[in-house]
Amino acid sequence: MDYSIESITLDKLQSDCLLVGIYEKQQLSYAASLVDGLCDGLISKLIARGDINGKNAETLLINNLPITNINRIVLVGFGERGKLTRKQFRKAMTAVAKALKDCKAKNAACALLDVEVAKADAQWMTRQIVEVVNDGLYQYSTTKQCDDKVPLQTLTVIANEANHKLAQAGLAQGIAIAQGMALTKQLADLPGNICTPTYLAEQALVLAGQHENLSCEILEEHDMEGLGMGAFLSVTRGSRQPAKLICLHYQSSDAHVKPIVLVGKGLTFDAGGISLKPGQGMDEMKYDMCGGASVLGILRAASMMNLKLNIVGLIPASENLPDGNANKPGDIVTSMAGKTIEILNTDAEGRLILCDTLTYAKKFDPEIVVDMATLTGACIVALGRVPSGLFGNDDKLCEELLEASETACDMVWRMPIWEDYQEQLKSNFADLANIGGPDGGSITAAVFLSKFTEDYRWAHIDIAGTAWRTGANKGATGRPVALLSQYLINRAAS
Repeated sequence: MDYSIESITLDKLQSDCLLVGIYEKQQLSYAASLVDGLCDGLISKLIARGDINGKNAETLLINNLPITNINRIVLVGFGERGKLTRKQFRKAMTAVAKALKDCKAKNAACALLDVEVAKADAQWMTRQIVEVVNDGLYQYSTTKQCDDKVPLQTLTVIANEANHKLAQAGLAQGIAIAQGMALTKQLADLPGNICTPTYLAEQALVLAGQHENLSCEILEEHDMEGLGMGAFLSVTRGSRQPAKLICLHYQSSDAHVKPIVLVGKGLTFDAGGISLKPGQGMDEMKYDMCGGASVLGILRAASMMNLKLNIVGLIPASENLPDGNANKPGDIVTSMAGKTIEILNTDAEGRLILCDTLTYAKKFDPEIVVDMATLTGACIVALGRVPSGLFGNDDKLCEELLEASETACDMVWRMPIWEDYQEQLKSNFADLANIGGPDGGSITAAVFLSKFTEDYRWAHIDIAGTAWRTGANKGATGRPVALLSQYLINRAAS
């Protein structure tokens, strides 16, 4: 899919499909009014008979136009004029993606930058147009024949001279983030027999080879043994697939500038180990590596934007399966930090691979560390599938992530990690238990991780409810690539 910016009058535009806006009470946007004039009032006649009212995300396809340079028009509803929010704009763009998919156009032009969105400029709007349309047109095809391939090949955003520069900046950001999300989704949607820890490591090496500022190192199990990563290695004992610790280094700033470390859980399949998960829905546990896939997507986006930052990406990759050599409930392992951990539930394995990786992150003398993980089903119980859970030991970092989430419309909700919850992690036989009982499961998981992050500023994002969709529309979402990309954009600009 190719995206571009053009400054062209609509009477000279050549396009299979033109997108223009309409508000409630059948008020046309400026671009829609211009096209209506070119079409001898056709749009006005159609809305007068009630074909479209202008409600948010409502669309109307118009064919058989009395002009030859534009083959189709899609009217896009944006609700009440003057009250359009950023979330509502993205919702309307989701409807646009569906309309473009259904109308079979090979190219399209978007004249929607004249729509009034609260707290948004042409840069933000252009970025969202690209992100949301690219997301909506995504099709998984690696192991499936697609008979209904989307014919759309190009999307041109129409910008006037006043907003052309902002639109170009938004286009560059949108393409980079859309490509990062696409990579994350492609990896996450792969089955566990293809996307193994070794495969994930190979894709990291491929990504590093595509970008000058990006390099990659893979730590093998013998390397981890030398580092004392007993918690991480205990998880992989039940698998025939060797574990990998993927280390990506992005340097686009002075070497002395402390890096931002991103850590992503990379469980390429999680059966729960000896504490076996229920069979129903277990296929979705291929998505337990979405945190790791997101780190790759974020670094792809950062590389494409050439952000002036230093970033380290760490992805502990493993499987968690039942086997004669697998962890057993009651086993005690020693982490890289020297803390002993009693494994009361082998399905609480994510925190075991993360705690050693978070300890390893200290070697990079980080400015901040952010981990993202499909860590707990309890987070879905607490927050549903709308926001991701945000935890952290630094208020300023958490506030910056919240601000980035608002801009990116990739929402998070901050949760507590009070010391009171530590009581639930006490063990009679080890320094820590790996679970804290049924109450506050997402919180006690974060409290567990906090015990390995006391030497730096840290945030944890639980994406168990947001990394993929379930049901008929099952598939990866690409979250939280947009959120962390926005955070990095903000940091690079500060």
